Amino acid sequence: VQLVESGGGLVQPGGSLRLSCAASGFTFSSYMMSWYRQVPGKEREWVATINSAGGSTDYADSVKGRFTISRDNAKNTVYLQMSSLKVEDTALYYCKANGVPYWGQGTQVTVSS
Repeated sequence: VQLVESGGGLVQPGGSLRLSCAASGFTFSSYMMSWYRQVPGKEREWVATINSAGGSTDYADSVKGRFTISRDNAKNTVYLQMSSLKVEDTALYYCKANGVPYWGQGTQVTVSS
C-alpha cells in the first residue's frame, strides 16, 4: 500500500490550495477515503471522508463549507480542495483509506501572512 500526498505549501489567510493523494497497492475504488491533519504536539484530527463511489461526503465542523473532498477512481486519487484558509488550518495533511492501516508521509500546509 502506498499513499502519496502532494499539493501543500505556504498560503496567505483567505487563500486556497488543492491537495492530492495518489493511492496504490489496494483496490482504491472499493474504499472510503479520508483526510486527516496533525499539528506537532497534538493528536491527528479527522478532516473529511468520501465514500467509495464519491457520492457521499462528510466534514469536520471546523472545515465545513470551506473544504471539499473529491476523488477520481480512474486515477486512484483523492483530493482536498481547501478555500478560505485560516491560520489554524496549518498542519501536516494525510490521506487514508478507511480500514487500511497505512499512512502516507503527509503534505505540509502553512497558512501565514
